[in-house]
Amino acid sequence: MTTMTTTTTGAERAPYANIWWVFLLQGLAAIVLGFMLLTEPAATMVALTTFFGFYWLITGVLALVHVFVGRDTHRIWSLLSGILGILAGLLVLRHPLAAALTIPAILVLILGAQGFVMGVFEIIAAFRGAGFGSFILGVINLIIGVLLLSSPVYAALAVPLVFGVLLLMEGVGLIIWAFRARGPRLQQAASTP
Repeated sequence: MTTMTTTTTGAERAPYANIWWVFLLQGLAAIVLGFMLLTEPAATMVALTTFFGFYWLITGVLALVHVFVGRDTHRIWSLLSGILGILAGLLVLRHPLAAALTIPAILVLILGAQGFVMGVFEIIAAFRGAGFGSFILGVINLIIGVLLLSSPVYAALAVPLVFGVLLLMEGVGLIIWAFRARGPRLQQAASTP
């Protein structure tokens, strides 16, 4: 997700004045997707999963093409990512409903494991002299990791709600950014005879 700062000068916004409409479209798309995730989470997750299935299938095929036409040393990586992409894409496209339930749960498990590991390392760093803030951050990460790992299914059910709210906030922010970036362009047009 993109994040933009809201305190910028006209000079910082000037490079974006010509493409302000891109931010506007991106913001509108984020709001629509966020609204869909909040109002129809199951149907939206199935649709998004199907989209990712096609994406993985196409990128897998392109990675395999790269194996035969590419001249660099990444052929093994391209071969492996191509095979995995094709298999993941076919699996998702053959079973979109199961994938719509499985992919968020896998994401939650990855985030839970990451939170757990980060929490342990932060706590160890605190005892090695990193300070009390590191200990607090470690405890928070550890608690979040344990919560996610203890009930990944319930946490996965919250994924559409969380991403829906985040997308709505991002969409509003991007629309505000678009009109702020458009401001210098209007000022330039008004000052030009």
